[in-house]
Amino acid sequence: MSRKTHRGTAGLGALLACATAFGGALATPAAASPSAPPPVSDFKGVNWADPRDNYADDAVVPSGLSTSDSYATTYAKSQAIIGGFAKLGANTVRLPVNPTSVNGPFWKSYRGAIDAATAKGFKVILGYWEADNAKDGKIDNQASWDQMWARITSSYARNSKVYFEPMNEPFGYTAQQWTDIAAKWVTTHNNVPRDRVLIGGYKYSEDVKPVCADPRLKGTRLALHNYGFWHTDWTSVDQWKQDFKARIGDCASRTILDEFGASMTTGLDYNGPVNGSNEVAYIQAATDIIRELGLGSVYWPGLRNGDTYSLTTLQGTGTNLSLKVNNQSGLDRLHYAWNQ
Repeated sequence: MSRKTHRGTAGLGALLACATAFGGALATPAAASPSAPPPVSDFKGVNWADPRDNYADDAVVPSGLSTSDSYATTYAKSQAIIGGFAKLGANTVRLPVNPTSVNGPFWKSYRGAIDAATAKGFKVILGYWEADNAKDGKIDNQASWDQMWARITSSYARNSKVYFEPMNEPFGYTAQQWTDIAAKWVTTHNNVPRDRVLIGGYKYSEDVKPVCADPRLKGTRLALHNYGFWHTDWTSVDQWKQDFKARIGDCASRTILDEFGASMTTGLDYNGPVNGSNEVAYIQAATDIIRELGLGSVYWPGLRNGDTYSLTTLQGTGTNLSLKVNNQSGLDRLHYAWNQ
């Protein structure tokens, strides 16, 4: 999440062709992708975030998990939390990664969260966050970032439920610099099908048009972010809808709004009249646009301890966990966006 001032994817000949596209080897039955990639509108999700907003120089740890947990414990906790997300109507979860999480000892247990989600049938988006002592919108350390992605793709390139977002909010780069980096990632990891790669928009992932226009990134998904606190004086639903459309251009069929959110613990009624509320206008516009344009969407956050935007609160102890909805009208708007 960016600028958080509030706290804050018949026949032998066809099979061989598929194998070549996926890296030159025949896929196992579990890894095969015989059907067409899902449209972006099939991404109906929530972010599961570290209480520190996913910016950490140590391991990034989604709320409710612990670096001291074993794989089995992480899997069991994640089963409960992902089950709670499923009850919300979600089928997608976005999880943070950073080099310390992946290149260090936590990876062995953290994989339990990814595996529990895919076992539930969820799509999993893995996105890179920079460290809290950097926050300059650039990759912190190229070598460790490369190592991280090599390890992640080695583990999950053949799992059709797992999607890869090379960087969250690359605001430190010009559009040309960022598309060069993204194109190099796609080329380096050419064993990953392009439809399972999410390339963040320009700056704070706030404008997907420059990425969409780059022919080197053809076939990838686009990750868009937009927040109500970016324009706190806007209380018109139509004004917000025009803002969303300006950020998307003609790229809606590739766009997943994988961060958007507003206050869920302050009692706002997102089903009611705007009544001068910037947040109500924004959420109504966002969910209208998701439904109207058929965007993918991943709410920020489904769960993050201490975040007023969190759609749920974590309850229970150990592996006996559940989620309590913080604002039913907010969830209603998500259901509307998701055609549920």
